[in-house]
Amino acid sequence: MKNINKLLLLAMFAFAINLLLSACKDSFLEVKPTSALTEEVLSGKKGLDGLLIGCYGVLTGRAAGFYSGFGNWVHGSILGGEANKGTNGGDQAVVNPVQRYETLPNSGVVGEKWRICFEGVARCNTLLRLAGSTTDPTVTAADKTRLAAEARFLRGFYYFELRRAFGNVPYVDESMTSDEAIKVPNNVDIYPKIEADFQFAADNLPETQSALGRANKWAAKAFLAKVYLYQKKYTEGKTLFAEVIANGKTSGGAAYALVPNYADFFKAENDNNPESVFAAQTAVNTGDIANSNSEHVLNFPYNTGSDGPAGCCGFFQPSFDLANSFRTDANGLPLLDDSYNSASNEVKNDFGLKSGDAFTPDAGALDPRLDHSVGRRGVPYLDWIEHPGDNWIRDQAYAGPYSPKKFVFYKATLNTLTDGSSWTRGYTAINQPLMRFADVLLMAAECEIEAGSLETARSYVNQVRARSANPAGWVKRSDGSNAANYVIGLYNTPWTDKTAANTAVRFERKLELSGEGHRFYDLVRWGIAAPTLNAYLAFEGSRLSNALGGATFTAGVDELYPIPQSQIDIQGAGVLKQNNGY
Repeated sequence: MKNINKLLLLAMFAFAINLLLSACKDSFLEVKPTSALTEEVLSGKKGLDGLLIGCYGVLTGRAAGFYSGFGNWVHGSILGGEANKGTNGGDQAVVNPVQRYETLPNSGVVGEKWRICFEGVARCNTLLRLAGSTTDPTVTAADKTRLAAEARFLRGFYYFELRRAFGNVPYVDESMTSDEAIKVPNNVDIYPKIEADFQFAADNLPETQSALGRANKWAAKAFLAKVYLYQKKYTEGKTLFAEVIANGKTSGGAAYALVPNYADFFKAENDNNPESVFAAQTAVNTGDIANSNSEHVLNFPYNTGSDGPAGCCGFFQPSFDLANSFRTDANGLPLLDDSYNSASNEVKNDFGLKSGDAFTPDAGALDPRLDHSVGRRGVPYLDWIEHPGDNWIRDQAYAGPYSPKKFVFYKATLNTLTDGSSWTRGYTAINQPLMRFADVLLMAAECEIEAGSLETARSYVNQVRARSANPAGWVKRSDGSNAANYVIGLYNTPWTDKTAANTAVRFERKLELSGEGHRFYDLVRWGIAAPTLNAYLAFEGSRLSNALGGATFTAGVDELYPIPQSQIDIQGAGVLKQNNGY
């Protein structure tokens, strides 16, 4: 669907369209514009298809700011303890209280999340309204069904993002006028509405699409199953996930599968591969950086010069806790007893050392996914140079010794799959995954455990681990040797205990999906956010006292963001209820 983004100009008119549709209807004021988009024009087939592109266009997220992308690097990964803000205390200080769980209702970070999601909802509602009412003879019944199915898939996605970030939010659909929409309270759980949108999409979308990246039937079923999982409807989720695993295919028609090498999924040249269930499509060198993956534009090693990517800005630094989680035992299995943060198991790092100081990387057993996920000193940083440590870190004492690695571009793709037309080379063509097949397998494993099918769950987890156990996909040095002592094994003993099986699946999600925005939402839905994150804060805060020292997670409050105060003010007293504790 790279070609779709070249039409994003039409998406820029969506906000104006919403104003147009709510304008005064007095006939003496109705003067037909001579050079503007009108409802009549937009109700034709080309106009409706253009509006649909606008619905997809929101997925890149950047329109609302640095923190509005649906990869959720702040909302899911930083809040989940996989990383901290990074850089130093002064740059983008708006994130400082968020990572400390001290978010206030006037937070710009929170406001961005709310705005981008409702922008997506508004665009989808506009399309649904016009497609449902058009009398243009070029728009067939099949066209209307197709447009409605894609729009409802996307609306379901945007509302799902709102539901898990804010809890109950006002539900506005295409049947409401603007006056009605602004007075909708948030006193009803919207999960049934989200289910209905994804179900309609699953029933009406085709199995394949004419353009890569468009939602298809299988993506809709996968997201519907995820919505079931979040509500603990394990039986329904199990059935759908099993169907997706057995029969699912990409919009281009390829059967879902894990790509052979873990790192290959995150390369721009491999976008829309068989592991990609649904992704925000990106493109570069189109004349508009809004078409690129700009969500991670801050998230590169700091001050790399020509030796590394982008040269800016040092954000999204992986946590000590995350790096330590990749320690394995003699059988190549993770340390599920949480001993990975102990002094004897902690991954050796160069915290407190200058790049000119002597340092030897860790020689112990490590999961190979560590060096695809965390940039650390002495290990090749993609195809650039070995990570030099402190020289690429803006403020070690504030943010630690590690750099982000996923969603960073390779030197080989510089200027071809990156966009250098703006202030940084960090605008890339790497699609932002919103669901990948490894995620599907691990969510399915959870449902299977709840159904008592522990061995099926084990087989799903082992599929994920087996991919990373392939030495061909490990990080190598220039002489062809492994960059570290990689030891990863499968779960070869049958699972017979539900609690132990759940522990294994949950830890596998942490390893496999690190930095991809899932962790916080996982912890919340598992009901273990408070103990897990307070343990994280105590451990991480003892090292990064300037950033996290004294921070605590409050159970019953910090699982949700506050409703933005600006929205409460706009809607008036008594319409929107603030979340608990704010």
